[in-house]
Amino acid sequence: MLMQTHEARLSALREELKRCDLDGFVVPISDEHMSEYVGDYAQRLAWLTGFAGSAGSAIVLQNKATMFVDGRYTLQVRDQVDGRLWDYESVPATDHARWLAKNAGKGARIGFDPWLHTRSWADKVGTALAEAGAELVAVDSNPLDAVWQDRPQPSAAKAETYDNSLSGQASADKREAFARALKENRCEAGVVAALDSIAWLLNIRGSDVAHTPVALSYAIVRDDGTAQLFIAPAKVSGDLRDHLGNQVTLRDRDEFEAGLAELGGKRVAVDPDSGVAAIFAALEEAGATPVALADPVMLPKALKNPAEVQGHRDAQARDTQAVSRFLRWLDEEAPKGSIDELSAAARLYEERAASGDLKDMSFETISGAGPNGASPHYRVTQETNRRLEPNSVYLVDSGGQYPGGTTDITRTIWIGPDAPPALVKDRFTRVLKGHIAIDTALFPQGTSGAQLDSFARQFLWQAGLDYAHGTGHGVGSYLGVHEGPQRIAKPRGGQAGTDQELHAGMILSNEPGYYKAGEYGIRIENLVLTVKREIAGAELDMLGFDTLTFVPIDRKLVDTALLSAQEREWFNSYHARTLAIARQKLDGADLAWVELQCARV
Repeated sequence: MLMQTHEARLSALREELKRCDLDGFVVPISDEHMSEYVGDYAQRLAWLTGFAGSAGSAIVLQNKATMFVDGRYTLQVRDQVDGRLWDYESVPATDHARWLAKNAGKGARIGFDPWLHTRSWADKVGTALAEAGAELVAVDSNPLDAVWQDRPQPSAAKAETYDNSLSGQASADKREAFARALKENRCEAGVVAALDSIAWLLNIRGSDVAHTPVALSYAIVRDDGTAQLFIAPAKVSGDLRDHLGNQVTLRDRDEFEAGLAELGGKRVAVDPDSGVAAIFAALEEAGATPVALADPVMLPKALKNPAEVQGHRDAQARDTQAVSRFLRWLDEEAPKGSIDELSAAARLYEERAASGDLKDMSFETISGAGPNGASPHYRVTQETNRRLEPNSVYLVDSGGQYPGGTTDITRTIWIGPDAPPALVKDRFTRVLKGHIAIDTALFPQGTSGAQLDSFARQFLWQAGLDYAHGTGHGVGSYLGVHEGPQRIAKPRGGQAGTDQELHAGMILSNEPGYYKAGEYGIRIENLVLTVKREIAGAELDMLGFDTLTFVPIDRKLVDTALLSAQEREWFNSYHARTLAIARQKLDGADLAWVELQCARV
């Protein structure tokens, strides 16, 4: 049985910890680049516990094992991780530092892999353990790897060049801007560890992480704009060498620590969020001075240039065609009771692939029927696969990686034939009203995503409701479907939260939701582009959003009596624009279906 296998794995790890003279060990979902999504070789938490979410962690002691997840995974972790073996803790209500200080015991040695955690995490946890009379120990090799006997090897796929016509800017110009940022901060070099930052900076892509087109590598950039790229030689082609030119030196990825050692005596910028504790330690050991500096790539990467914006619009037009065709098929077939979550996700993939331009999905499709949709980041498996029952709610969140653009769209569908219950329509319409409030927001330059977040929640709050995830995240250009630094979300943990101000050129998702545990989930998600807005008589520089995603929103779930005149006009205008794009991409029965869905209400 699967759970017996996970029990054996947990037991084997505990035996290995004894051999390493450790009383406990921290297991994150992470790789050496602090990526959100990681390659198969780094899926340690999933292997140990069975948890398939994209955010979470575990702590293993000899007498206790605990999973840590946030509100998105409260239901999922209990479905996938054996409660006989594991306790569950909610983040940010607790954290590793507080939990370990309470549970580790005096004299305990708690191990961590310094290549999988940030310096700030290690400092915080180390301090808490020291105050409790225990010790945080950086291991030279990960004890979990010693017991994971069939652990996959890192991907050996070739890195790929990314044409300037899609990137909109040459790598040399990007590296020059990086060098200026180094000089402004009196640094002579900078370490780039985030895989999407390396991809953007050097105009390269890869296929080393599922659904995210990046290549496993590190980069060190000097204040003269030259760079070293540390990447496995097997991943390098002649085209890549020619593309990078003579200002970028290629070195084996295994030489990265040696490259850090060569920076002795220099001030070296390292992003504290993507640069792991091991990088800071290696620089300090070499006699360099690591300077905690926000990744100089992050903000420029988020500000999409005209070529990148056009790439997004082209990708969204492909999604209009593919997702609309899927929804028409679903509308016709699902009420017959023959469709399940897996077959629906497979059909959606087929529709996207039919364009001929699809490189990959941008993440694993969330295909949630009925109660499964109440888990915001649900992942369907053979074990959890559920039929789309007539007269129920179905939530599907998906996206594609196309040349030039990354898409992400959620639609909530009522599977007929009967009309939805009034309460379901009420909840859906409150979510829709919040979605419209974000889409139509006007705000002055300097506004942060945190300041906009309540726009989306206000109508749910009026009914004593809310949702446990953010309202919006940044999206890359044929890169990560989740991209910082911008977000639309509540401030978290009593801290400043999402204080990054929004700028023209930033792309974000707009995805309020509502989840009724044990019954259904609702979410409406489009992508939007932050743009300048001209307002007559305005005394401030103003911004707003342009919608990028155009796919019909299920009119059967809308209670139009709850919409204001302005909201109703938005709904009709949105569908008019959707229909205009569909007429360029669809014909026959598919177009007829979209015309019906886009009729005025």
